[in-house]
Amino acid sequence: MDNNLGLFLSKRATLSPNHEAYVDGDGSVRLSFFELNQRCNRLANALTNAKVKKGERIGFLLMNSAEFMEAYFAAAKIGAVVVPLNWRLVPDELEFILNDSGTTRLIFGEEFIPTVADLQARGAKTDIEHWLQVTGDAALTPFAESYQDFRDAAQPSEPAIGASADDMLYIMYTSGTTGLPKGVVHTHNTSIWAILTVAATTYYREQDRFLGALPMFHVGALMPLSVNVYRGATSIVMRSFDPKRAWELIQNERITSGLAVPAMLNFMLQVPDVEQYDFQALRWILSGAAPVPIALMERYAAMGIEIHQIYGLTETCGPACVIDAENAIAKIGSTGKAFFHTEVRLAAADGSDCAPGEPGEILVRGPHVMREYWNRPEATAETIVDGWLHTGDVAVTDEDGFIYIQDRMKDMIISGGENVYPAEIEGILVSHPEIVEAAVIGQNDEKWGESPFAIVVSADDSLTADAVMAYCDNKLARFKQPKRIEFTDQIPRNPSGKILKRLLREQYGV
Repeated sequence: MDNNLGLFLSKRATLSPNHEAYVDGDGSVRLSFFELNQRCNRLANALTNAKVKKGERIGFLLMNSAEFMEAYFAAAKIGAVVVPLNWRLVPDELEFILNDSGTTRLIFGEEFIPTVADLQARGAKTDIEHWLQVTGDAALTPFAESYQDFRDAAQPSEPAIGASADDMLYIMYTSGTTGLPKGVVHTHNTSIWAILTVAATTYYREQDRFLGALPMFHVGALMPLSVNVYRGATSIVMRSFDPKRAWELIQNERITSGLAVPAMLNFMLQVPDVEQYDFQALRWILSGAAPVPIALMERYAAMGIEIHQIYGLTETCGPACVIDAENAIAKIGSTGKAFFHTEVRLAAADGSDCAPGEPGEILVRGPHVMREYWNRPEATAETIVDGWLHTGDVAVTDEDGFIYIQDRMKDMIISGGENVYPAEIEGILVSHPEIVEAAVIGQNDEKWGESPFAIVVSADDSLTADAVMAYCDNKLARFKQPKRIEFTDQIPRNPSGKILKRLLREQYGV
C-alpha cells in the first residue's frame, strides 16, 4: 500500500462501506464511506482529466462541507497540494497567500462569490487559471465552472496514485497574529504519522460519533476528520459553530466525542437550560488552542463530561500533548504528557532541561512535525533546531511529568522582575460567575515596568472594575493582580479560538 493519505479513505470504504462517514450539521447530507469515496474518486479523476499535475496547488475557500472533505482526499490521491484558506480573510490577505503558495486553481463556495470576484478581477495578480464554484442557491459566477458538474462528469473508479511519503500534501498558513502568515508544509508522511499518533493515544471506540466544530481550514478540524476516517468513526460536522446547535447535535446524533476550543465550550455553557439536552452519550471533548480554565473543566465534569486538554500546533500537524482519561480530573489543568510517537521536553534559556516546577519553552520532536515553512528557510532554521520544534510556548511539569501550559513567551508579562503568565489570570477571571470572557495583556507601569491589564466581557452590566479586582484579591499574588480593568462586548479571536492580543494592544494603546 502506497504511503498516501488518500488511500486511507479507499481502505475504509472497503472495510466499512455502509457505515456512516459524514453527516452535515444541518442534516442535509449523509454519506457512507463508500459514497464519500465515490465522490472523492470522481473529483480526483476530473482533476486528472483537467491536467492537474503532481505538486500543483489547489486553494480551498470553503465552509465546512462534504465537498471540502472529499476534495482534500481527492487531491491527496492524485498528488496535488491543498492550500486551505481562512475565509475570514479579506481579498488582499488572500492574494498574498495565493501568490506565496503558487496556487493555480481555486475551489470556492457561493458564500464567497464577492471575495472571489474581487480576486478574479485582479487578473495577473494571482496565478489562478481554473475557478470551481460549489453551487447551491446562487447563480454560477460567469468565470467559474460548476464544481458538482465538473466532479460528476468523471468516473468513480480509483485514480492513479500520484504522491506518497515525503511529497507535499498541504500548505496551511498560520493565522498571522504577528506579521505575515507563514505556510506550514505537511507531507503525506507527516500527516499519516499525526493520524497514527492521535489514534494511538486518544480514546476512540467502535461506532464513535465525533462532533467537528472548528473550521476545516484549521489543523484542529482537518486532523480529527482524517483520524475518523482511519478509525471508522462518523464525522458530524457543523458548517459553522453555533452553541445551541451543538447541544442539539449532541442529543439528536448521539455524539460520543468531539473537539472544541475553550471559547466554544464557554459559549455552550451560556446556552439557556443546558440540562434540557440529553448528552448522556457524550464521553469526552478534546480542547486546546489555549489553556482551558479549570473552572470550565469543573463545570463540565459536574455534568459528567470529561474535557481532555490537548496541546498542539499547526507545525506538529496537530498532536503534541494530551491528558488521559484517568488523570483528566486528578490532574485537572494539565495538558498531560506527550502523544504516542511524540517527544516533548521543556528547555531553559540555556537549552538545558527544566526541573519540575521550573518554567521552560516547550520543544516537540516526532515524525509528524512539519517539513518546513514554505519559502521561509530562515524561519524554518530558527524553529526546528537539531530536530526539535521550538514552539514559543511556556510550561512547567509536576513531579509526575505532567505538563501545565503557562502561556506564549511573547505574551508573558514581567512585573517587578517576576514572570506573570496572562493565562493564569484569565483562568481566575472567567471563574467569576458574571464574567463570560477575559483577556489579559501587559501595560507599561512606571513602578514595576509592566503590570497586568484585563479586558472583560461581562454577563451583568452592573459588574464594576472594583468588584473584579476584589474578586482577584486572595486568588492571585499581588504582582499578578490586574491593575486596570476594561469592559467590552467581544474579545477578538482567530479561527482556532486564540485571543488576538496584538489587536487588543493596538485598541487600548499599550
